[in-house]
Amino acid sequence: MTAPAVLVVEDDPGLRVLIARALQQNGFAVYQARSGPEMWNSLEQRPVDLILLDIMLPGHSGIDLCRELRARSDTPIIFVSAKGDETDRVIGLELGADDYIPKPFGTRELLARIRAVLRRRPSNSDPNQAREEKVRFAGWMVDLRRRSVLSPSGASIDLTGAEFDLLTAFIGSPQRILGRDRLIELSRVRLGDASDRSIDVLVSRLRRKLSNAGQPAPISTVRGVGYMLTADVTHD
Repeated sequence: MTAPAVLVVEDDPGLRVLIARALQQNGFAVYQARSGPEMWNSLEQRPVDLILLDIMLPGHSGIDLCRELRARSDTPIIFVSAKGDETDRVIGLELGADDYIPKPFGTRELLARIRAVLRRRPSNSDPNQAREEKVRFAGWMVDLRRRSVLSPSGASIDLTGAEFDLLTAFIGSPQRILGRDRLIELSRVRLGDASDRSIDVLVSRLRRKLSNAGQPAPISTVRGVGYMLTADVTHD
């Protein structure tokens, strides 16, 4: 089995080496970059399974790089930064980051978060099994195994790992009110706790992507409680 490849983008040489060493000792293939240009150069040479991206970088910030990365690919991104306030978490979510881990952090937490994000990635599977895991709601089709989404018109919709996990949580409990804490638990969102805006931003992003031909997404807000998928869900 090929080792998962992680690109560590961090300008602090000591921390970068420590992270790389910890990941290598736990079975990951690790590549390193000190800045945006080095990151792009590394990605041109080889694809990776996940990017650990520091926010405070020389030249282009991690925020800018995340925006550019999302315009080019859906490679999972975990922000790593000493800036751990709510604003940064929300910005990370808005730009499509899959997770956010504030410094300082321990090796066990870092490994757990990386593995959780990688588990969300699509995997090659038997097509007969894949057909059994397709669900439909309001004209939308979701392939749970392949982690793909088709609009009522048949267009493929790109969702980040966190967005797809959130959609899966709604699909699993249709027409039931789900509180923020429950959504965080079900979707494995780790970018904040139930008291901040992290889950609200994710829901807002998902709604935008599930809007179709002027029709709003079938996700309603239950004020003071949470959210609900209002459509019926059927399984193929």
